[in-house]
Parts: sequence; structure tokens; C-alpha cells
Amino acid sequence: MTPTQLSIDVCYALPDEQTLIPVQLPAGATVRDAIVASGVLARHPEIDLAKLKVGVYGKLRPLDAELADQDRVEIYRPLIVDPKAARQRRVEKSRREGAIEGRKWLPKDSR
Repeated sequence: MTPTQLSIDVCYALPDEQTLIPVQLPAGATVRDAIVASGVLARHPEIDLAKLKVGVYGKLRPLDAELADQDRVEIYRPLIVDPKAARQRRVEKSRREGAIEGRKWLPKDSR
């Protein structure tokens, strides 16, 4: 038996502020319905659903994906730094400083 009302949380996080808005929606509601009903677009006018990705519990979903009860809709901001490039910079920095952590990936003869 499916519920007639869905309890959905809509979340959007900035570096210094997290927004979590609970909404009640009818069964068959979509990700877009939840975002619009939450009012997060008015609260954060920088959100552009045409550009930003959205998901449910960390898995990307299209805006027209149907929701289930107790889902958490997440609006993802774009990455500022490529994670691989950031990791490489940290390793190079630790190598320059002489930490064993940065050297352990080098061949044994060059340590």
C-alpha cells in the first residue's frame, strides 16, 4: 500500500549554511515538485535548475523522477576544484616538505 502523502526533505548546502526543508507532497510527486514546493528557489535565488544537478540520497536523478516516501532531494553545487587535481597538489606539497606520506608513492630507489 503506497501512502497518499509523501514526506520529503529538500536540502541545499553552501560552505557556511545548510538548508533542510521538509515538505509534504501527494503521491507521484517529482523531484521538481519537491524543489518548487519547498521554496528553496526563493530562499536561494542563485540556484539554476537548468545548470545544477539534483539527486536523491547522493544518486543523480532527473527533475522528472518520481519520489518515494522519506526521500531526501539534494541540490548539488558545482565543484570549484577538480578532486584529482586537489589531491595531486596535496601530495606534491607533502613531498616538498619531506613527509613520508608524500614519498611513499615514489619508487623505492628514489625515496
